[in-house]
Amino acid sequence: MCTFCEFLKIRVSTRREVSHSIPLTHLDTWDEPQTHHTPSGILNMSPTLLFYLSLQLLLALGVACVVCVCVWCKHWLGGFAWDGSSHQFNWHPVLMVTGLVVLYGIGAVLYRVPLTWGQNKLPWKILHATLMLLALILSIVGLCAVFDFHNHNSIPNLYSLHSWIGIIAVALFATQWVVGAASFLLPFSPPSLRSRIKPIHVWMGGSIFTLSIAACISGINEKLFFNGDYSKLPAQAQMANSLGVLIVAFGLMVFVILWNHQWQRPEVRPEGPTYTPVFQEENE
Repeated sequence: MCTFCEFLKIRVSTRREVSHSIPLTHLDTWDEPQTHHTPSGILNMSPTLLFYLSLQLLLALGVACVVCVCVWCKHWLGGFAWDGSSHQFNWHPVLMVTGLVVLYGIGAVLYRVPLTWGQNKLPWKILHATLMLLALILSIVGLCAVFDFHNHNSIPNLYSLHSWIGIIAVALFATQWVVGAASFLLPFSPPSLRSRIKPIHVWMGGSIFTLSIAACISGINEKLFFNGDYSKLPAQAQMANSLGVLIVAFGLMVFVILWNHQWQRPEVRPEGPTYTPVFQEENE
């Protein structure tokens, strides 16, 4: 009898010791080996791998946007020309989508590429500025196409909400590029000025991109209303609506990449011989 009581005491004390390390819900199986399952699938991917998958999706959506707007303007709107006809107008959506949305979005996420992190930032600044300048030039040519078409056909300019949003986006874009180039590319720009301008530059970049998407979506809708039969959803309307969805998806992917803190470029200058600054001051 005493032996049985000692056995019970040992059993109870052992249970108490184990209860400190095992959750209460597992007390009924405390003497069985516990197995732990590690997360699998997308949750177990490294941030770098997940970034490159997101970047590939972004690039695919960008290509789809350009192809879709070209097919729409070529197949349903009659093609391209520069003679004051409606075919000249078709350059407007192609150049605005390509420049103000796709190239702009790719340029915005350039600093998120991990390949750029361990190197001198200046070459990537130049590439960023070049992509943005190309996007700005395409946008300006797109505006020239629609203004010249309107003037040639005695159509008023800047009367619609779409035109107001678009012209504001391009004007802010031009200002942003000039201020950014002067602040971040010129060697005599002081680091203190760069540190003050940087958050404004980032915020303005996202705002301009949002305005660009709004201008493109409203422009697509406006063009479909002008063509008539929109409520019947013909093949042209389906293609144009699909273009709008692709533009929105592209924009969302850009913001997903920009807002992910794990994909932001480290602010600390890396140590080692691979980093050779061109200028003496901080290239930030």
